[in-house]
Amino acid sequence: MDEAFLQTFWISIKLASLTTLILFCIGIPLAYFLTYSTFRSKVVLQALVSMPLVLPPSVLGFYLLLAFSPNYLFGGWLNNWFGIRLAFSFAGILIGSVIFNLPFMVNSIQTGFSNLPASLKDASYTLGKSRTTTISKVLLPNIKPALLTGICLTFAHSIGEFGVILMIGGNIPGKTRVASLAVYDEVQALNFGMAGKYAMFLFLFSFIILLFIYSVNREYQKWKRF
Repeated sequence: MDEAFLQTFWISIKLASLTTLILFCIGIPLAYFLTYSTFRSKVVLQALVSMPLVLPPSVLGFYLLLAFSPNYLFGGWLNNWFGIRLAFSFAGILIGSVIFNLPFMVNSIQTGFSNLPASLKDASYTLGKSRTTTISKVLLPNIKPALLTGICLTFAHSIGEFGVILMIGGNIPGKTRVASLAVYDEVQALNFGMAGKYAMFLFLFSFIILLFIYSVNREYQKWKRF
């Protein structure tokens, strides 16, 4: 394998790993709030979280590109005060990836919380446990399949991102070029052999992750019956 091939996959895996780690830290408290909060307007937050599922990636990428541009308010503020340019950078595509993959993590964890009996949380509070202890020691251990699903789906979806990354990152080799963009480039150049290598890697990678999710969840369900 040539250096460009390995470099592209390293960027893809690094992007997916960091996206998954950040969203795991964000997703647990956000999913907890959406599940248990009685705040009426939380439906607005739920809609915003789920927007990337229905919004075309190019639209989200376009607005993020404008936001990151030094010619606009937020991007100009970052550039003038901190010397940070998010457009066409790895940091920029990472932020875009986190926003675009938010529902895959949050919705999976929220489903796990929703399927728990309410008495579990109430019993913990009755025993004098704090909210932090209740979440970490009582609730999370009982939604392991949901956590695993959120982690794996987020990682797999991040690996295959295209539209958002292209709009924000510009497909710069060694910097923002990920495997999905490489497939597009190679097809455009009529280099179907190399395109096939990238595509096969993405196909096998996604299949293995999904197979792992279903296998673990099946074993967990069998263990719960005993």
